[in-house]
Parts: sequence; C-alpha cells; structure tokens
Amino acid sequence: MAAVRLLSYNVRSLRDDAAAAARVVRAVAPDVLCLQEVPRFRAWRLRRRRLADACGMRIAAGRRACGLAVLTAPHVRREAREFHLLTPDPGLHRRALAIAVLDVRGARLIAASTHLDLEPEPRLRHTGEILAHLARARTRYDAPVILAGDFNEEPGGEAWSRLTGHFEDAYETAPTGEGLTFSSRNPTRRIDAVFTDPQIRPTACGVPTEEAPTQDYPLATDHRPLMADLDVPHAPG
Repeated sequence: MAAVRLLSYNVRSLRDDAAAAARVVRAVAPDVLCLQEVPRFRAWRLRRRRLADACGMRIAAGRRACGLAVLTAPHVRREAREFHLLTPDPGLHRRALAIAVLDVRGARLIAASTHLDLEPEPRLRHTGEILAHLARARTRYDAPVILAGDFNEEPGGEAWSRLTGHFEDAYETAPTGEGLTFSSRNPTRRIDAVFTDPQIRPTACGVPTEEAPTQDYPLATDHRPLMADLDVPHAPG
C-alpha cells in the first residue's frame, strides 16, 4: 500500500485572499489537491497557474468550464485525464466532473473533483451521471476511485446516500479532528467530502487543525479544507 494525502478545497474563485489559500495548501502538503470554484473569468488561466505555482503543485486536470481542477505534487505522475460536463439545467450553474489518473508512489488511482448543485433534483441526477462516468473510468484505467468535492448536501441526503451506496465516506470511516466544513467563519455544516472505493483504506479524514494555519481559513475562502490520508494499493506488476 502507498500512503496518499488528498486535500479537497472550495476556493470561491479566489475572491478572498489567494495567498492565504496557498499557505493552507502548502502547510498540509497534499499529494493530490481537488479544487472547486477555481476562477473561470478574467485571466482565469493565469490565476489558476499562479495558484498552482504558489501551492508548489502542477495542474493535472480541469478546464475553464465549471471551475474544477485537480492539482498534484511534483512527484506525482499523471497518466490520463478526463473532463465531463453534466446535463444542464436552465438558470442554474453548469456542473461537471474533472478526472485525473495518477501514479502516486507506485499506487495507481483515479482522483475526481466535482461540485454539486444547491437544488436537490439536479444534485441527485448529477450524482447518477457521476457514478456512471466513474464506473467507466474505473474499468478503462483499472484503478480505484477517489471522489472529492463540495456536495452542497449533508450526510443523510438523497445524493449523499446514493454515493455512500457505492463509496466509503472517508470522514465517517476514519474521523480525525473536525468534520464541519462550511462556513469557514462559522462552521455548522459538513457539505464537503472525500469518497473512496473499497480497495482504498482511509486512515484519517477531517478539517486539518494541526497541519494547517487555521487562522488563514476565514481569510482564504468560505469553506474549510478537507484532508484525507489514504492507503492505496500498489498497481499490479
């Protein structure tokens, strides 16, 4: 097994203090960073690149649409990437799924980032589409899946329950520290999550309280970051 650290973070289009967000990421030092609400307008490529550079990471997956990205530490090798737009809903933000197929210390894995809708009907429908995309990716790349993101729903909701019918909720399996992720100023809800295939063993999951400069949380964005330490099986051969 290889030890992999993943961080999921909604950075609210870097409308707050981007330097504080980068300080949080550097302090946690993840192998994989799944981002939501990455800038989509006004020099978006430059702002995304500057964030990656400030975090000491590289862009492994993501497009302009829907504000999703997967970043990786320099020692992580990207083998493939995908980006899937989910079905549109008039008057609502377009949703998507960013996928990176990675080799981390000899472990092959699929890291996916998403951001579901505030409205329950599209949120549940998009959950089904995400599960279908990830099932195909799992077969195509012969690797286990990690799905991270802002799900705009708490445990027990319909979309959340559908996901836990296929994945392990890493925080539920290995809670470490605090679980509430929103808001960063007054955390009252657990709406960010890391879900894993059964082959992956979560050893710790929660909002970082020792690794990260927690005073930067309300400066950086309106979400708190969610960290997961995972044991991932080595690729065969």
